[in-house]
Amino acid sequence: VQLQASGGGLVQPGGSLRLSCAASGGSGSVTSMAWFRQAPGKDRQFVAVYRSMGSVIYSDSVKGRFTISRDNAANTLDLQMNSLKPEDTAVYYCAAKKNRVILSAARTPESYEIWGQGTLVTVSS
Repeated sequence: VQLQASGGGLVQPGGSLRLSCAASGGSGSVTSMAWFRQAPGKDRQFVAVYRSMGSVIYSDSVKGRFTISRDNAANTLDLQMNSLKPEDTAVYYCAAKKNRVILSAARTPESYEIWGQGTLVTVSS
């Protein structure tokens, strides 16, 4: 399975962006898909996960502003980001796991087996 992220760019504070992650090559075997981000000089940080059957989890820092969604027919995972802040600036990565990620491990990067390349989001005036 390969993951391809897109949709990053430069946006002003308060603006919106929509990221998309396209899965290919046997993507039907992937159950859980997630977004992480990494700012310069910082560790990779959990953003949100779509575990399966509509079960989603958000980090506290994005809850209420970001929405994760999955289109199984199109094999895509989207992240709608609203009310963006400068601290949201980072490279955003999509990740996937073949089996359903357990709740206690969903926020840990090591729980995911497959990673796409990142897409840069810059929030600045």
